[in-house]
Amino acid sequence: MASKNHHTIGYLPDERPPLVELFLFALQQIVVMFPATVLVALITHFHVSTTIFASGLATLCFILITGRKIPLYYGSSFSYITAIGSIVTADIVGKNDPALLNNAISEAQFGIIMSGFVSIAAGIIVKSVGQQIIDKVLPATVTGSIAMIIGLSLAANALGNASAIPDSIKETAKAPLAENLAWVISIITLVSTIAYSVYLKGKLSQLPILFGLLTGYLAALIIGYITDIPFVNFHNTDLTGIFNLPEFTLPKPSMAAVVAIMPIAIATIPESTAHIYQLDIYVNDLAKKMNSGKKYNIADKLGLNLIGDGLGDIISGFIGGPAGTNYGENISTMAITRVFSVPVLIAASIITMIIACFTPLVNAVYSIPTCVIGGLSVYLFGVIAAQGITIMMDRKVDMFSSRNLAVIAIILIIGLGGSFGYPDGMIPMFGMRLPALATAAVAGILFNLILSIGKKENA
Repeated sequence: MASKNHHTIGYLPDERPPLVELFLFALQQIVVMFPATVLVALITHFHVSTTIFASGLATLCFILITGRKIPLYYGSSFSYITAIGSIVTADIVGKNDPALLNNAISEAQFGIIMSGFVSIAAGIIVKSVGQQIIDKVLPATVTGSIAMIIGLSLAANALGNASAIPDSIKETAKAPLAENLAWVISIITLVSTIAYSVYLKGKLSQLPILFGLLTGYLAALIIGYITDIPFVNFHNTDLTGIFNLPEFTLPKPSMAAVVAIMPIAIATIPESTAHIYQLDIYVNDLAKKMNSGKKYNIADKLGLNLIGDGLGDIISGFIGGPAGTNYGENISTMAITRVFSVPVLIAASIITMIIACFTPLVNAVYSIPTCVIGGLSVYLFGVIAAQGITIMMDRKVDMFSSRNLAVIAIILIIGLGGSFGYPDGMIPMFGMRLPALATAAVAGILFNLILSIGKKENA
């Protein structure tokens, strides 16, 4: 446990908070991962409770596989949505045949599992060739820029959620009022979360996300009661009873799923690299401020992280969950709260699996208004983007170098232009449809390698 003599309060990866704090910190981690993880399930038509359970199980396995050294949370990845959609098609979903849907999900699962082997192979290569080669292929100009576009590309999602109103109100005369009130609730959530993170002191300063959520939730309850607009709805699911096991499905071999889904894993490697570098910077900064005398070589564990990420995909895919990634939202929360404790993430993963099985808990989480999530997202997604700047500052990237500027410019414009310029974030090019973030990452890596030819190490 962190010593009370430290001026800076926080928890390093190998430190465990007291039980009550551990529980609250775990809830905070669940709150920030839940919206995106559930949204991926809804978009891909995977079973929601199974997706939630798979997220917790994959996180727990990831932490154990990586020797409890890397504090990351595993959630559903947006990068795979289009690829999965090519297998779980709208025609299949539209037939409302559970057996047909499960068959399509099973085929997609096979592709997800195979994508996990790509990440594992990449991790083994990274461990074999060493960190210096990786730094040449994925320098801070690349990983920092990718972190920036990951956060900024979600800006539209954040604002869209902030203005979201209940479905039952959308076609009524109350819709304009409801939209204005949704903005009020999201602003209350955002401002209160920022105020808590800036002004709270001591132990309370580590729970701004949870406090911000509760403040927004309370505002939604009060406003809903006064206006009779159901911002808080406890009947968002069809689940009944107290206990419901998730609907697990088994993978079914499919070459089409392998071709569609497996290659996406290559494009997610820079994202994982950016997350590892972010963690390394923030954890060691906290260790320094706490005078702990410890050095956490998290950046050196990139290969282990990729192996763990791949095994997470295999585990999630085997039981019926979508492909995943280590969540930037959770890293943002850890950076804001200074809680990098691995035991907290273990607790979060176990609680997540429990939530997936208990109907009242699932319904309670679903009752959180979308506009409240939007208010939180504005802050969290912005922090993800800011962490990209931190990576480049920490690595002392020369912003007067034409080579560096070219790489950064390519990644930012392709990533953001593709995300916002096309409705589904897919860039139509040469008869293909290329995912914006993955294309930006690959283009940045290639241009960095090409422009590095003939350059000296200190150039």
